[in-house]
Amino acid sequence: MDLFLGCPIWSFKGWVGNFYPKGTKPADFLREYARRLNAIEGNTTFYAVPAQKTIESWVEQTPGTFRFCLKIPKAVSHNGKLADYAGRAREFVETMRPLASRLGPMFLQLPPGYSPRLTADLAAFLDAFPKDVRLGVEVRHLDWFDEPHRTALNQLLAERDMARVVIDTRPIRSLAGDKMLEGSVYQTLLEARERKPDVPVFEEVTADFTFLRFIGHPEMEQNQPFIGEWTARVVDQLTAGKEAFVFCHSPDNLLAPYIAREFHMQISSRIKIAPLPWDDADAPAEPYQPALF
Repeated sequence: MDLFLGCPIWSFKGWVGNFYPKGTKPADFLREYARRLNAIEGNTTFYAVPAQKTIESWVEQTPGTFRFCLKIPKAVSHNGKLADYAGRAREFVETMRPLASRLGPMFLQLPPGYSPRLTADLAAFLDAFPKDVRLGVEVRHLDWFDEPHRTALNQLLAERDMARVVIDTRPIRSLAGDKMLEGSVYQTLLEARERKPDVPVFEEVTADFTFLRFIGHPEMEQNQPFIGEWTARVVDQLTAGKEAFVFCHSPDNLLAPYIAREFHMQISSRIKIAPLPWDDADAPAEPYQPALF
């Protein structure tokens, strides 16, 4: 029963002086990040596979309890049929094996055009994926969320003990009066809403772990109803002996780690879980947050 919480990045200069101590240098960002949160959603591997020296530095800067949840490179996921690139996926896994205990579930993010018509291709790819590395799959074509494809995908993943990644973008889509944001510091909210997929949000349990990507609003109070909803679901999963990986995003990045901490606070108020490393770090509980107007 382990809860892993994190963000999609660690190299964000805007965290210096709030999430990170004043004066923190970029070379120390990962070390300081791992002193506060216990997982990272590794989006950088979507664009480029890191060198061995880089992987070694990740190991050196993080404890063995930390988890890197790495995105399968787009050269595999966004290059046509998946089965044609199963070998490249295996090579990626082998490259990342030096992370050892720090290697968490990887995740495969499929493009919006990848529809249920390609189910056989997806099954072939999943069967070729290394059995000793956990994998989550995120689909974006809307047909995957309708029957019979929703159930068929869930069964496909459950048979392989792979998770169906859930992306929840509701916090950045639910504001009334969006025009009030125009010209404000939250203009990025409108842009982020257009970039993130607007897909149905279901609680899909197909593996011994859950994988949630939560796209939060840059004002914490806007996130509370959704965090409360997910807290109940995550508590159920943890109580059942499953692991949970929750990655928190925010359009301006500033609030993301604080959303993760809010998840931990709400979940730990219901069940006994390990404290966050943050509890012993020297970061303030509340972030600097600019006024909306």
